[in-house]
Amino acid sequence: MTSPLLVFGYGNPSRGDDALGPQLIDLLASQQEHHPEWPEIELLTDFQLQIEDAADLEGRELVLFIDASASCPAPFSFSRLQPSQNVSHTTHAMSPAAVLQVFERVYLLPAPPAFLLAVRGKSFELGEPLGREAEQNRDAALELLIQLCARPHPDTWQNCSR
Repeated sequence: MTSPLLVFGYGNPSRGDDALGPQLIDLLASQQEHHPEWPEIELLTDFQLQIEDAADLEGRELVLFIDASASCPAPFSFSRLQPSQNVSHTTHAMSPAAVLQVFERVYLLPAPPAFLLAVRGKSFELGEPLGREAEQNRDAALELLIQLCARPHPDTWQNCSR
């Protein structure tokens, strides 16, 4: 049985603040045991989004992507996604909007409502640990994640967008 809510954090844990997505997935997993009232949630993590990830959207009622961002305002931005074609010339790494577009093209169904939690990062150098500012941004994002998991509905989440 597919969980109605998918939370997908991606990034490279070996590249400093790029670890924000996977770290938030780990922290959210540890929070699940303290929140039995939450609905069933599937947590996934990977280094980057790829075309095959469209299959993970099948049967979902709601999807949340989590990624580090060097350009969003601190501590994070949270926004609704719309399916959109990828502008890159490769399918090696994709945007969440492109994954939604692939889902619609392959399954001939509307993509599930999806959101992006972009967490501000600063340093993405190979071998660097997560920076202090990124840790603070991650902790602020975790507070939002806990609220979102308590009320997983697109209309509720839309009101949290900023």
